[in-house]
Amino acid sequence: MKTNIEQLEDKYLVTLEGELDTAAAAEAEKTLQPLYTTGGKDVVIDCEGLEYIASSGLRILISILKGAKAGGSKVVLKNMNDDIKSVFKLTGFINIFEVE
Repeated sequence: MKTNIEQLEDKYLVTLEGELDTAAAAEAEKTLQPLYTTGGKDVVIDCEGLEYIASSGLRILISILKGAKAGGSKVVLKNMNDDIKSVFKLTGFINIFEVE
């Protein structure tokens, strides 16, 4: 699992690549934890390279969303493949995240 955070002037751009499964979740959480408080910046998460997401990965994304909303920011998920989008639909997360 590869995670990358790029801090732009007005937002954070996150790229996720590989499988965000239980084994990768601990390392991904360490990398993404700074996004739990976004300081008013929006977070854009590019899921183009994301092949799989487990419940532990969903928990991380929810934590980012909670932190962003608390600071008045939003989280946008983009470029999800059909399998990832299905997981979000099945869990109802498609209704709480902004998806492009």
